[in-house]
Amino acid sequence: MQDAETLWADFATPIRGAEDYIASLRGRNLNVYFMGERVAEPVDHPVIRPSINAMAETFRLATEQPNLATAHSSISGQKVNRFLHVPAAPGDLVGKHEMQRELGRRTGTCFQRCVGLDAISSCHSVTFDVDAKAGTIYHQRFLAFLKRAQAANVVIGGAMTDPKGDRSKPPHQQSDKDLFLHVTRRDGNGIYVSGAKMHQTGAVNSHWLIFMPTMRMTESDRDWSVVGAVRVDAPGLTYIVGRQTNDTRIMDGGAMDAGNAQFAGQEALIVFENVFVPYEHVFLDGEWAYASSLVERFTTYHRSSYVCKTGLGDVLIGAAATAADYNGVEGASHVKDKLVEMTHLNETIYSSCMAAAHQSKPVASGAYINDEMLSNVAKHNVTRFPYEIARLAQDIAGGLVVTMPSEKDLQNNEVGPLIRKFLQGRDGVEVVDRMRMLRLIENMTIGRNAVGYLTESLHGAGSPQAQRIQIARGMKIEEKKARARHLAGIAKPLD
Repeated sequence: MQDAETLWADFATPIRGAEDYIASLRGRNLNVYFMGERVAEPVDHPVIRPSINAMAETFRLATEQPNLATAHSSISGQKVNRFLHVPAAPGDLVGKHEMQRELGRRTGTCFQRCVGLDAISSCHSVTFDVDAKAGTIYHQRFLAFLKRAQAANVVIGGAMTDPKGDRSKPPHQQSDKDLFLHVTRRDGNGIYVSGAKMHQTGAVNSHWLIFMPTMRMTESDRDWSVVGAVRVDAPGLTYIVGRQTNDTRIMDGGAMDAGNAQFAGQEALIVFENVFVPYEHVFLDGEWAYASSLVERFTTYHRSSYVCKTGLGDVLIGAAATAADYNGVEGASHVKDKLVEMTHLNETIYSSCMAAAHQSKPVASGAYINDEMLSNVAKHNVTRFPYEIARLAQDIAGGLVVTMPSEKDLQNNEVGPLIRKFLQGRDGVEVVDRMRMLRLIENMTIGRNAVGYLTESLHGAGSPQAQRIQIARGMKIEEKKARARHLAGIAKPLD
């Protein structure tokens, strides 16, 4: 059991850049498992390292383009990484989206910090509201925590999704209480929590985790209505890294077959076993009525954060266009039209996300939050359009995307020359370059980074029906009907 001062002692020296960040992850003795084996040092594991590289780009971008990836914090009074900044004006959210698209372009995958940022922004306003109503001190605790995080320049991950068990039952009716994260006991120093969080993006690559409720709660769910922050290496935490399609190709030797050997995403199941949280890091404890506000604000922020997929879309459009060049069909009218359609879909996602940022409004704490309707429309676009962009990319690239021999075959003295002879495309194009581009398309549409581009786009921040419910709530259908009756000259509505 450690107090808040002790927990921050290791972060007295701030992280300065990408290499400094990677070094900060070493030697933490995390309890991490992958494919049935404990991972001694995640930084050196070949499957995990590409996801660390992707997160490191958030530090590199802040160094190379500070106007894009940093912001002035009213909390610390200093310039901070934008992933630690609470938006205080529409321009902050616009800048956030521009940064997210650029990082998507740089990595071609999920760079894993948006959940933490959106958790920070949500907790800022909800803790303020709870304090104003109940006289608690959650907001000042949260501000103290965030000020320290900004000064240390650490990575904060967000942990919201519980296993849920029987979806027809609330937390207190589950046969196993641990199916939702909950408080197991309290003492004079803090609380202890048990349960799990699933699908947690970049958890192993973070320094701290903010855990939150996953749904609206009832009064009987008080012990499950808890928000707090824990170090990633806190005693009682176990991480089970999820499999991704073709993730072990990076272990086969060579870099071509991985498609994108440098960057990848990461998800993990996090198990909490009586994890201690000092009261200084507890931001909600039993105030069940505010769980719904926290979830709704988080999803409003996070659904618009899927603007990052337009950066991945930029990469995939570029890959498809290059494949067409290598195949010698770049001038074909149907290829040009498909590239136009891919661009139209990608920019439609971007426009709705940016509109949600420009139309943001302040809440009582002073934080700005994206327009709820436009954020849900943006995320609903994301559940559909990347799939069509991916289909068109495969269409342009051709069937070789899934039938191509391996890099080891290419290097084989017997069959390598045959591959170079028969996989030749346009004159002047190296066969290996053509193969590399096709592997990148495979990686993003059916391989490892299709997790971040496609399935994550479908289920992240709530599956499609979740957005449709919010759109239905905000569609103001009676107001629209009244306007139509007025213009049609109909005075009386239906009974």
